[in-house]
Amino acid sequence: MQPQNTLLASTGTTIFTVMSALATEHQAINLGQGFPDVDGPDDVVQAAADALWDGRNQYPPLSGVPELRQAVATANARFYGLAVDPATEVVVTSGATEAITACLMAVLNPGDECVLVEPLYDTYLPVVRMLGAIPRLVRLTPPKWEFPRAEFAAAFGPKTKAVLLNSPGNPTGKIFTAAELAFIADVVQRHDCYAVCDEVYEHLTFDGWNHIPLMTLPGMRERCMRIGSAGKTFSLTGWKVGYVTADKSLAATVAKAHQLLTFTTPPNLQRAVAIGLAKDDAYFAGLSSALAAKRDRLAEGLARLGFGVLEARGSYFITADFRPLGFAGDDVDFCRALTVEAKVTAIPVSAFYAGPDAPAHFARFAFCKKEAVLDEALARIEAWIKRRAQDVVAA
Repeated sequence: MQPQNTLLASTGTTIFTVMSALATEHQAINLGQGFPDVDGPDDVVQAAADALWDGRNQYPPLSGVPELRQAVATANARFYGLAVDPATEVVVTSGATEAITACLMAVLNPGDECVLVEPLYDTYLPVVRMLGAIPRLVRLTPPKWEFPRAEFAAAFGPKTKAVLLNSPGNPTGKIFTAAELAFIADVVQRHDCYAVCDEVYEHLTFDGWNHIPLMTLPGMRERCMRIGSAGKTFSLTGWKVGYVTADKSLAATVAKAHQLLTFTTPPNLQRAVAIGLAKDDAYFAGLSSALAAKRDRLAEGLARLGFGVLEARGSYFITADFRPLGFAGDDVDFCRALTVEAKVTAIPVSAFYAGPDAPAHFARFAFCKKEAVLDEALARIEAWIKRRAQDVVAA
Protein backbone atom coordinates (compact mmCIF):
# COMPACT_ATOMS: atom_id res chain seq x y z
CA MET A 1 0.00 0.00 0.00
CA GLN A 2 1.12 3.55 -0.70
CA PRO A 3 2.04 5.55 2.41
CA GLN A 4 -0.67 7.69 3.94
CA ASN A 5 -0.31 11.36 4.77
CA THR A 6 2.94 11.52 6.72
CA LEU A 7 1.94 14.24 9.17
CA LEU A 8 -1.47 12.76 10.03
CA ALA A 9 -0.12 9.23 10.25
CA SER A 10 2.51 10.38 12.74
CA THR A 11 0.13 12.52 14.79
CA GLY A 12 -0.99 10.84 17.99
CA THR A 13 -4.47 10.89 19.43
CA THR A 14 -5.11 14.15 21.25
CA ILE A 15 -4.20 14.10 24.94
CA PHE A 16 -7.76 15.12 25.81
CA THR A 17 -9.17 12.00 24.15
CA VAL A 18 -6.53 9.79 25.77
CA MET A 19 -7.11 11.12 29.27
CA SER A 20 -10.90 11.16 28.92
CA ALA A 21 -10.84 7.52 27.84
CA LEU A 22 -8.65 6.68 30.83
CA ALA A 23 -11.07 8.57 33.08
CA THR A 24 -13.97 6.52 31.73
CA GLU A 25 -12.05 3.26 32.13
CA HIS A 26 -11.28 3.98 35.79
CA GLN A 27 -14.54 5.80 36.61
CA ALA A 28 -12.59 8.92 37.47
CA ILE A 29 -13.91 12.46 37.87
CA ASN A 30 -12.83 14.12 34.65
CA LEU A 31 -11.24 17.50 35.38
CA GLY A 32 -9.15 17.08 32.25
CA GLN A 33 -11.29 18.00 29.27
CA GLY A 34 -12.65 21.53 29.35
CA PHE A 35 -16.40 21.23 29.19
CA PRO A 36 -19.04 22.21 31.78
CA ASP A 37 -21.15 19.47 33.34
CA VAL A 38 -24.38 21.45 33.02
CA ASP A 39 -26.03 22.85 29.89
CA GLY A 40 -26.16 26.53 29.13
CA PRO A 41 -29.10 28.97 29.33
CA ASP A 42 -32.53 27.39 29.00
CA ASP A 43 -33.79 30.07 26.63
CA VAL A 44 -30.92 29.48 24.22
CA VAL A 45 -31.45 25.71 24.27
CA GLN A 46 -35.20 26.18 23.80
CA ALA A 47 -34.58 28.52 20.87
CA ALA A 48 -32.49 25.82 19.16
CA ALA A 49 -35.25 23.26 19.69
CA ASP A 50 -37.94 25.62 18.42
CA ALA A 51 -35.88 26.51 15.36
CA LEU A 52 -35.93 22.89 14.22
CA TRP A 53 -39.66 23.28 13.52
CA ASP A 54 -39.65 26.58 11.67
CA GLY A 55 -39.12 25.10 8.22
CA ARG A 56 -35.55 26.35 7.74
CA ASN A 57 -33.49 23.19 7.98
CA GLN A 58 -31.83 23.20 4.55
CA TYR A 59 -28.40 24.63 3.78
CA PRO A 60 -27.98 28.05 5.39
CA PRO A 61 -25.83 30.73 3.75
CA LEU A 62 -22.15 29.81 3.55
CA SER A 63 -21.02 32.58 5.90
CA GLY A 64 -23.81 32.05 8.42
CA VAL A 65 -27.45 32.93 8.88
CA PRO A 66 -28.09 36.71 8.80
CA GLU A 67 -29.38 36.70 12.39
CA LEU A 68 -26.12 35.34 13.80
CA ARG A 69 -23.85 37.45 11.62
CA GLN A 70 -25.76 40.53 12.81
CA ALA A 71 -25.56 39.36 16.43
CA VAL A 72 -21.78 38.88 16.17
CA ALA A 73 -21.38 42.34 14.65
CA THR A 74 -23.57 43.87 17.37
CA ALA A 75 -21.59 42.08 20.10
CA ASN A 76 -18.32 43.43 18.67
CA ALA A 77 -19.69 46.95 18.93
CA ARG A 78 -21.26 46.37 22.34
CA PHE A 79 -18.26 44.86 24.09
CA TYR A 80 -15.28 46.33 22.22
CA GLY A 81 -16.42 49.34 20.19
CA LEU A 82 -15.64 47.58 16.91
CA ALA A 83 -17.76 48.57 13.90
CA VAL A 84 -18.29 45.41 11.86
CA ASP A 85 -20.27 44.82 8.66
CA PRO A 86 -22.30 41.65 9.30
CA ALA A 87 -22.69 40.97 5.58
CA THR A 88 -18.99 41.00 4.70
CA GLU A 89 -16.92 40.79 7.90
CA VAL A 90 -18.37 37.82 9.84
CA VAL A 91 -17.98 34.12 9.03
CA VAL A 92 -19.77 31.46 11.09
CA THR A 93 -17.90 28.16 11.43
CA SER A 94 -18.53 24.73 12.89
CA GLY A 95 -16.64 25.45 16.07
CA ALA A 96 -13.65 27.60 16.93
CA THR A 97 -11.21 24.83 16.01
CA GLU A 98 -12.49 24.98 12.45
CA ALA A 99 -12.29 28.77 12.62
CA ILE A 100 -8.62 28.58 13.60
CA THR A 101 -7.92 26.21 10.71
CA ALA A 102 -9.84 28.35 8.22
CA CYS A 103 -8.01 31.52 9.32
CA LEU A 104 -4.61 29.87 8.99
CA MET A 105 -5.60 28.50 5.58
CA ALA A 106 -6.59 32.00 4.52
CA VAL A 107 -3.14 33.49 4.96
CA LEU A 108 -0.45 30.79 5.04
CA ASN A 109 1.29 29.45 1.95
CA PRO A 110 3.87 26.63 1.95
CA GLY A 111 7.17 28.01 3.20
CA ASP A 112 5.62 30.88 5.15
CA GLU A 113 6.50 31.18 8.83
CA CYS A 114 3.94 31.42 11.64
CA VAL A 115 4.80 32.52 15.19
CA LEU A 116 3.16 30.42 17.94
CA VAL A 117 3.24 30.98 21.70
CA GLU A 118 3.81 28.01 24.02
CA PRO A 119 2.11 26.50 25.91
CA LEU A 120 -0.42 26.17 23.12
CA TYR A 121 -3.64 24.39 22.22
CA ASP A 122 -2.71 21.17 20.48
CA THR A 123 -4.50 21.94 17.19
CA TYR A 124 -2.31 24.89 16.29
CA LEU A 125 0.95 23.22 15.37
CA PRO A 126 -0.38 20.34 13.23
CA VAL A 127 -2.52 22.72 11.16
CA VAL A 128 0.40 25.05 10.50
CA ARG A 129 2.50 22.09 9.40
CA MET A 130 -0.32 20.60 7.28
CA LEU A 131 -0.38 23.86 5.34
CA GLY A 132 3.33 23.51 4.62
CA ALA A 133 4.17 26.51 6.80
CA ILE A 134 7.02 26.67 9.31
CA PRO A 135 6.24 27.22 13.02
CA ARG A 136 8.40 29.56 15.09
CA LEU A 137 7.87 28.91 18.79
CA VAL A 138 8.05 31.44 21.61
CA ARG A 139 7.61 30.32 25.21
CA LEU A 140 5.81 31.93 28.14
CA THR A 141 7.54 31.31 31.46
CA PRO A 142 5.72 29.92 34.51
CA PRO A 143 4.69 30.53 37.21
CA LYS A 144 3.59 34.02 36.12
CA TRP A 145 3.64 33.26 32.37
CA GLU A 146 5.79 36.28 31.60
CA PHE A 147 5.78 37.37 27.97
CA PRO A 148 9.37 37.34 26.56
CA ARG A 149 9.36 40.42 24.36
CA ALA A 150 12.87 40.05 22.97
CA GLU A 151 12.34 36.40 22.05
CA PHE A 152 8.97 37.21 20.50
CA ALA A 153 10.43 39.94 18.30
CA ALA A 154 13.35 37.71 17.31
CA ALA A 155 10.95 35.00 16.08
CA PHE A 156 9.82 37.28 13.23
CA GLY A 157 11.73 37.47 9.98
CA PRO A 158 11.39 38.01 6.23
CA LYS A 159 9.24 34.88 5.81
CA THR A 160 6.89 35.52 8.72
CA LYS A 161 3.29 35.72 7.54
CA ALA A 162 1.23 35.37 10.73
CA VAL A 163 1.14 35.06 14.49
CA LEU A 164 -1.43 32.95 16.37
CA LEU A 165 -2.32 34.49 19.72
CA ASN A 166 -4.54 32.92 22.41
CA SER A 167 -5.90 35.25 25.10
CA PRO A 168 -7.37 34.44 27.59
CA GLY A 169 -5.07 31.47 27.35
CA ASN A 170 -5.44 27.71 27.52
CA PRO A 171 -3.88 26.20 29.65
CA THR A 172 -2.30 29.26 31.27
CA GLY A 173 -5.32 31.40 32.10
CA LYS A 174 -3.14 34.33 31.02
CA ILE A 175 -4.72 37.53 29.74
CA PHE A 176 -2.33 39.63 27.69
CA THR A 177 -2.04 43.15 29.08
CA ALA A 178 -2.57 46.35 27.11
CA ALA A 179 1.19 46.94 27.11
CA GLU A 180 1.93 43.42 25.88
CA LEU A 181 -0.67 43.73 23.14
CA ALA A 182 0.76 47.08 22.06
CA PHE A 183 4.18 45.47 21.73
CA ILE A 184 2.72 42.57 19.73
CA ALA A 185 0.82 44.97 17.46
CA ASP A 186 3.99 46.94 16.78
CA VAL A 187 5.95 43.82 15.83
CA VAL A 188 3.15 42.53 13.61
CA GLN A 189 2.88 45.83 11.76
CA ARG A 190 6.64 46.25 11.33
CA HIS A 191 6.79 42.83 9.69
CA ASP A 192 3.58 43.33 7.68
CA CYS A 193 1.93 40.19 9.15
CA TYR A 194 -1.52 38.89 10.01
CA ALA A 195 -2.78 37.90 13.45
CA VAL A 196 -5.06 34.93 14.12
CA CYS A 197 -6.63 35.69 17.50
CA ASP A 198 -8.10 32.75 19.43
CA GLU A 199 -10.37 34.59 21.88
CA VAL A 200 -12.83 31.84 22.75
CA TYR A 201 -12.60 32.59 26.49
CA GLU A 202 -13.20 36.32 25.96
CA HIS A 203 -16.09 36.46 28.45
CA LEU A 204 -14.50 34.16 31.03
CA THR A 205 -12.26 36.63 32.88
CA PHE A 206 -11.78 37.14 36.61
CA ASP A 207 -10.57 39.51 39.34
CA GLY A 208 -11.18 42.68 37.34
CA TRP A 209 -9.16 41.51 34.36
CA ASN A 210 -10.78 42.38 31.03
CA HIS A 211 -10.10 40.89 27.65
CA ILE A 212 -8.74 43.33 25.04
CA PRO A 213 -8.97 42.12 21.43
CA LEU A 214 -5.78 42.73 19.49
CA MET A 215 -8.07 43.93 16.69
CA THR A 216 -8.96 47.05 18.70
CA LEU A 217 -5.40 48.38 18.70
CA PRO A 218 -4.36 51.08 16.21
CA GLY A 219 -3.35 49.64 12.85
CA MET A 220 -4.62 46.13 13.61
CA ARG A 221 -8.22 46.23 12.33
CA GLU A 222 -7.33 44.97 8.85
CA ARG A 223 -4.70 42.47 10.02
CA CYS A 224 -6.66 40.49 12.62
CA MET A 225 -8.98 37.52 12.41
CA ARG A 226 -10.82 37.42 15.75
CA ILE A 227 -12.32 34.06 16.78
CA GLY A 228 -15.18 33.59 19.23
CA SER A 229 -16.98 30.49 20.51
CA ALA A 230 -20.61 29.98 21.44
CA GLY A 231 -19.57 26.74 23.11
CA LYS A 232 -17.49 28.60 25.70
CA THR A 233 -19.69 31.68 26.04
CA PHE A 234 -22.90 29.70 26.57
CA SER A 235 -21.57 26.43 28.08
CA LEU A 236 -22.73 24.47 25.04
CA THR A 237 -19.44 23.02 23.81
CA GLY A 238 -21.09 20.20 21.84
CA TRP A 239 -22.87 22.64 19.56
CA LYS A 240 -19.61 23.56 17.82
CA VAL A 241 -20.57 27.06 16.70
CA GLY A 242 -17.71 29.50 16.21
CA TYR A 243 -17.41 32.84 14.47
CA VAL A 244 -14.67 34.86 12.83
CA THR A 245 -14.60 38.65 12.68
CA ALA A 246 -12.22 40.05 10.07
CA ASP A 247 -11.83 42.79 7.50
CA LYS A 248 -13.87 41.98 4.41
CA SER A 249 -10.73 41.30 2.36
CA LEU A 250 -9.74 38.58 4.86
CA ALA A 251 -13.22 37.32 5.69
CA ALA A 252 -13.87 36.45 2.06
CA THR A 253 -10.84 34.13 2.02
CA VAL A 254 -11.71 32.65 5.42
CA ALA A 255 -15.15 31.86 4.00
CA LYS A 256 -13.54 30.03 1.07
CA ALA A 257 -11.58 27.89 3.54
CA HIS A 258 -14.76 27.26 5.54
CA GLN A 259 -16.43 26.21 2.28
CA LEU A 260 -13.82 23.48 1.85
CA LEU A 261 -13.92 22.32 5.47
CA THR A 262 -17.58 22.10 6.49
CA PHE A 263 -19.42 24.52 4.15
CA THR A 264 -22.14 25.36 6.68
CA THR A 265 -23.12 25.05 10.33
CA PRO A 266 -26.53 23.81 11.61
CA PRO A 267 -28.98 26.68 11.11
CA ASN A 268 -31.08 26.07 14.23
CA LEU A 269 -27.99 26.31 16.43
CA GLN A 270 -26.91 29.49 14.68
CA ARG A 271 -30.26 31.18 15.32
CA ALA A 272 -30.18 30.13 18.97
CA VAL A 273 -26.68 31.53 19.43
CA ALA A 274 -27.87 34.82 17.97
CA ILE A 275 -30.42 35.00 20.79
CA GLY A 276 -27.69 34.18 23.30
CA LEU A 277 -25.38 36.95 22.12
CA ALA A 278 -28.20 39.45 22.72
CA LYS A 279 -28.54 38.48 26.39
CA ASP A 280 -28.19 41.29 28.90
CA ASP A 281 -25.03 42.28 30.74
CA ALA A 282 -26.14 40.36 33.83
CA TYR A 283 -25.74 37.06 32.00
CA PHE A 284 -22.14 37.71 31.01
CA ALA A 285 -21.21 39.09 34.43
CA GLY A 286 -22.89 36.12 36.12
CA LEU A 287 -21.04 33.65 33.92
CA SER A 288 -17.73 35.20 34.92
CA SER A 289 -18.51 35.47 38.63
CA ALA A 290 -19.83 31.91 38.86
CA LEU A 291 -16.71 30.52 37.22
CA ALA A 292 -14.46 32.67 39.41
CA ALA A 293 -16.09 31.15 42.49
CA LYS A 294 -15.47 27.65 41.15
CA ARG A 295 -11.87 28.54 40.31
CA ASP A 296 -11.34 29.78 43.86
CA ARG A 297 -12.96 26.66 45.31
CA LEU A 298 -10.65 24.35 43.42
CA ALA A 299 -7.56 26.53 43.82
CA GLU A 300 -7.97 26.81 47.58
CA GLY A 301 -8.55 23.07 47.85
CA LEU A 302 -5.49 22.17 45.81
CA ALA A 303 -3.34 24.64 47.75
CA ARG A 304 -4.56 23.15 51.03
CA LEU A 305 -3.48 19.71 49.80
CA GLY A 306 0.01 20.97 49.06
CA PHE A 307 -0.05 21.86 45.36
CA GLY A 308 1.59 25.01 44.08
CA VAL A 309 -1.35 26.73 42.38
CA LEU A 310 -0.65 29.23 39.62
CA GLU A 311 -2.78 32.31 39.02
CA ALA A 312 -5.58 31.94 36.45
CA ARG A 313 -6.99 35.24 35.19
CA GLY A 314 -9.39 33.65 32.72
CA SER A 315 -10.56 30.47 30.93
CA TYR A 316 -11.75 27.18 32.46
CA PHE A 317 -8.41 26.01 33.86
CA ILE A 318 -6.02 26.02 36.80
CA THR A 319 -2.41 24.95 36.46
CA ALA A 320 -0.90 23.32 39.56
CA ASP A 321 2.67 22.32 40.41
CA PHE A 322 2.68 18.86 41.97
CA ARG A 323 6.36 18.83 43.02
CA PRO A 324 5.56 19.86 46.63
CA LEU A 325 3.71 16.55 46.98
CA GLY A 326 6.96 14.66 46.50
CA PHE A 327 5.78 12.77 43.42
CA ALA A 328 8.83 11.33 41.67
CA GLY A 329 7.63 11.05 38.05
CA ASP A 330 6.85 13.57 35.35
CA ASP A 331 3.50 15.16 34.57
CA VAL A 332 2.33 12.29 32.35
CA ASP A 333 3.13 9.82 35.14
CA PHE A 334 1.38 12.04 37.66
CA CYS A 335 -1.82 12.47 35.65
CA ARG A 336 -1.99 8.76 34.93
CA ALA A 337 -1.47 7.87 38.60
CA LEU A 338 -4.00 10.48 39.65
CA THR A 339 -6.57 8.95 37.29
CA VAL A 340 -5.91 5.30 38.07
CA GLU A 341 -5.30 5.59 41.80
CA ALA A 342 -7.15 8.70 42.95
CA LYS A 343 -9.95 8.48 40.35
CA VAL A 344 -9.48 12.11 39.30
CA THR A 345 -8.26 13.12 35.86
CA ALA A 346 -6.10 16.12 34.91
CA ILE A 347 -4.05 16.95 31.82
CA PRO A 348 -0.21 16.99 31.77
CA VAL A 349 0.83 20.51 30.80
CA SER A 350 3.80 19.24 28.77
CA ALA A 351 1.18 18.19 26.17
CA PHE A 352 0.79 21.88 25.34
CA TYR A 353 4.44 22.21 24.27
CA ALA A 354 6.18 21.22 21.06
CA GLY A 355 9.69 22.43 21.74
CA PRO A 356 12.33 20.64 23.84
CA ASP A 357 12.70 20.89 27.61
CA ALA A 358 9.03 21.54 28.32
CA PRO A 359 8.11 21.88 31.99
CA ALA A 360 7.15 18.44 33.29
CA HIS A 361 5.81 19.21 36.76
CA PHE A 362 2.46 20.88 36.08
CA ALA A 363 -1.07 19.47 35.74
CA ARG A 364 -4.06 21.33 34.30
CA PHE A 365 -7.40 21.02 36.10
CA ALA A 366 -10.74 22.19 34.67
CA PHE A 367 -12.93 23.95 37.23
CA CYS A 368 -16.04 24.40 35.02
CA LYS A 369 -17.87 21.70 36.99
CA LYS A 370 -20.52 21.55 39.70
CA GLU A 371 -19.31 22.50 43.17
CA ALA A 372 -20.14 19.02 44.48
CA VAL A 373 -17.99 17.48 41.75
CA LEU A 374 -15.05 19.74 42.62
CA ASP A 375 -15.44 18.89 46.31
CA GLU A 376 -15.54 15.17 45.60
CA ALA A 377 -12.46 15.44 43.39
CA LEU A 378 -10.57 17.22 46.16
CA ALA A 379 -11.67 14.60 48.69
CA ARG A 380 -10.41 11.81 46.43
CA ILE A 381 -7.07 13.54 45.89
CA GLU A 382 -6.68 14.10 49.64
CA ALA A 383 -7.35 10.44 50.36
CA TRP A 384 -4.87 9.43 47.66
CA ILE A 385 -2.16 11.66 49.08
CA LYS A 386 -2.70 10.16 52.55
CA ARG A 387 -2.53 6.61 51.16
CA ARG A 388 0.71 7.36 49.40
CA ALA A 389 2.18 8.85 52.56
CA GLN A 390 1.18 5.74 54.53
CA ASP A 391 2.74 3.51 51.90
CA VAL A 392 6.01 5.44 52.19
CA VAL A 393 6.01 5.07 55.96
CA ALA A 394 5.20 1.35 55.70
CA ALA A 395 8.04 0.84 53.25
